[in-house]
Amino acid sequence: MPPEPITQNTLFYGDNLPILREHIPSNSIDLIYLDPPFNSNRSYNVLFKDESGQESEAQITAFEDSWHWNMAAEETYHELIHDAPPRVVRMIGALREFIGTNQMMAYLVMMTIRLIELHRVLKPTGSIYLHCDPTASHYLKIVLDTIFGIENFRNEITWKRTFAHGNVGRNYGSISDILFFYAKTDAYLWNQPFAGLSAKEVIGKYPHYDPDGRRWQSVTLRNPGPRPNLHFPYTASNGVTYQPHPNGWSCNLARLQQYDAEKKLHFPSKPGGALRLRMYADESPGERLQNIWDDIPPIGAQAAERLGYPTQKPIALLDRITMASSDKDSIILDPFCGCGTAIASAQKLGRRWIGIDITNLAIALQKYRLEAMFALTPGKDYRVIGEPTDLASARQLASENRYQFQWWALSLVQAKPIGGQQDSKKGKKGKDKGIDGIISFEDDAKATPKQVLIQVKSGHVKSGDIRDLRGTMDRENACIGVFMTLESPTKDMQTEAASAGFYESGWGKKYPKLQILTVDELLKGAFVQMPPIRRTFKQAPKEFGEQPAQAAMW
Repeated sequence: MPPEPITQNTLFYGDNLPILREHIPSNSIDLIYLDPPFNSNRSYNVLFKDESGQESEAQITAFEDSWHWNMAAEETYHELIHDAPPRVVRMIGALREFIGTNQMMAYLVMMTIRLIELHRVLKPTGSIYLHCDPTASHYLKIVLDTIFGIENFRNEITWKRTFAHGNVGRNYGSISDILFFYAKTDAYLWNQPFAGLSAKEVIGKYPHYDPDGRRWQSVTLRNPGPRPNLHFPYTASNGVTYQPHPNGWSCNLARLQQYDAEKKLHFPSKPGGALRLRMYADESPGERLQNIWDDIPPIGAQAAERLGYPTQKPIALLDRITMASSDKDSIILDPFCGCGTAIASAQKLGRRWIGIDITNLAIALQKYRLEAMFALTPGKDYRVIGEPTDLASARQLASENRYQFQWWALSLVQAKPIGGQQDSKKGKKGKDKGIDGIISFEDDAKATPKQVLIQVKSGHVKSGDIRDLRGTMDRENACIGVFMTLESPTKDMQTEAASAGFYESGWGKKYPKLQILTVDELLKGAFVQMPPIRRTFKQAPKEFGEQPAQAAMW
């Protein structure tokens, strides 16, 4: 059975390949933006080294969370060989022969099978923007040409993503990313974007000005090609009759008369000169946008929208793409949505959206962002599919991946994970000092930063765990400690927690200093008892403006 149409904004947690196949109908998406993960700092010698040997495996230990030529890559390659269109089969076979079985080839195989699905779900009027860096962009363009067709390639856009580097050695500074823009057919939706002009550019392009200071340029009124129906003399308001260019005027008589009435005709200073048009700077949308984008700066260290996500893109970049290639009723899909900039842009501009990510950390960050920017609540304003919704599914997640369970559990109380890697399906190696998450808050008139420490347990628990958390709280000088557990606490654990006493806030209210919360209680609405003023992740600024009511979108 084909997937049912998605009728509500949705976040999916999980691998985007089965989600695309099982949940996204064919020809249902208007715009796809994807920024697939790839470690651009890796050495090419490592990326292309055959992975069958012990030496190679030792070199790539640090890259273990990313792409590898393993059994999954081999199985995906054979699926492509057996099921993909002939041109894709030839392409992927040639790439394997040329590149070999290594991390780069594993990446390209995994991307190819997903891009086939993305082509399937895209509407005939849809477009796709693939964001990448120079590490694999040349190979990805070959893959895109094969799947979408060379004739549907629209642009290779260069975005200046950072400022000049001072540590450039025997090469040129790498300060740009590439965005490949493809359409599914020639009937793709397009809203022409324009780039504004700087004050200096306005002066250079519009050298003339009226007594009131309005700047204008003089442009021709001749038609670029022969138009016999636009070949007529015109008597202007200055009493002079002007003859057309041999090709004719660029507009009809009514439009010439309108220009004349609006005082937009530029009369020649010499007899016999050509009649021209005054084009005013304040009436121009700017210049049509070209394929080098150097006017959208990177997210600065102190920028309001900065969330701390390592690959976060400026929302202005996604706004440009969203407005150019979608309309108000469009559906936007980001299958590698990370911290959710494409989703935030879609929500801000009144589009519908679907986001997919394989880490619960990313899904949690997106939920915080949607709440901070738009006051949206999961389950009410949008769906989250793939996360646990009851105790049984929470146990299932814990049995599959304890880090994903930990990140999901922390999201129930909006705690910032410690030791998490946003693009990774695994936790960061190393000691966490008994802390899995932190909630920061300010609890006095001086806005002194204070902390709630969170520890998450998915297995057997005992009273010694509570004593250990008390010791960690003392060491870190934390005000409140929260012990989150999948299993029910023992009476000794509850007694130990109660003996910790209370934390008294700067406003005179008391909170249990050490709290035990079960996952079952949290799913039923329990929460951390703490002062209400808190800062967890760096919050995205609130958005007002164009965002429509949710009901109006569907």
